[in-house]
Amino acid sequence: MNTKVFLLLAMAALAAADFGYGRPDSRSFESYESGESTEAKYAFQWSVEDDSTGNDFDHQEARDGDDTHGVYTVRLPDGRLQTVTYIVDGDDGYVADVKYDGVARYPDSYSRESFESREYRPPRPAYYYGSNESK
Repeated sequence: MNTKVFLLLAMAALAAADFGYGRPDSRSFESYESGESTEAKYAFQWSVEDDSTGNDFDHQEARDGDDTHGVYTVRLPDGRLQTVTYIVDGDDGYVADVKYDGVARYPDSYSRESFESREYRPPRPAYYYGSNESK
C-alpha cells in the first residue's frame, strides 16, 4: 500500500513540477516586445588557389543595412575566368553583372566535330567457357 501511495505522490509531483517549458525567457521577451533590431553590417573576403587541382576562386562581400555588394571569380574548366559583380539594394533584389576573361579551350577529345563523327556501337558480347573459377 505504501508503494502505491508513494508512486501516486511522485506522479503528482512530476505533473505539478514547473520545468520552464512554454514560459518565455524574460530576456528574449523584451527584445521581441520592442520590435527593434540592429542593422546588419559586415564585410568578408576569402580565396582559394590550388595549382595541383586547378581550383582558383575567390569571393568578397560587404553589407550595410539593406545594401549589399560583392564580387566573386571562378576559374572555369574551359580556362576562362568568370567574374560576377553583384548588388542587393533592399527591395530591388539581386542584380548581377557577369563577365568572362580569356578564350574557352577544350581538349581535342571534347571538340564538337569529334562528337558528331562518332557512331554508337554496342559492346561485343563476352562468352565464358568452363567453370566460373577460370574467369
